[in-house]
Amino acid sequence: MELIERLRNLFANDLYATRQTGIVIEQVTDEEVVCCIALQQHHRNAKGAVMGGVLFTLADYAFAVAVHVDTVKETDPHHDVQLHWVTSSSTIHYLAAAKGDRLTATTHCIKKGRLQAVFQISITDALGTPIALVTTTGTNTLH
Repeated sequence: MELIERLRNLFANDLYATRQTGIVIEQVTDEEVVCCIALQQHHRNAKGAVMGGVLFTLADYAFAVAVHVDTVKETDPHHDVQLHWVTSSSTIHYLAAAKGDRLTATTHCIKKGRLQAVFQISITDALGTPIALVTTTGTNTLH
């Protein structure tokens, strides 16, 4: 089974992100993870703009997938993967209102050590416009 399919299966139980919000893991490489969401009416606030929580959820989910890529790669496909990274801190900068019907989050690892990981997640809209920039710090719960 391909790495992306293993990650999709592993994170399928994140029901809020996958079912309620509709986030999909679109691409996985050694350098980045790309997650997307097709925007629906329920993702919008009273003014019609995308809710900030939708952007934050997209970024947090993309981080969770990205920080576990190495773990999944190193684990035999016939064994369960133990999720052991959690978000300990996250900062989001909202840059612009989203246009179009799709958001894309792309991760970039700043530093990943044994105990701590720092990733930057950029979110763009359907036009490729930067919508939000998120910096997330994760903590390894196994140590």
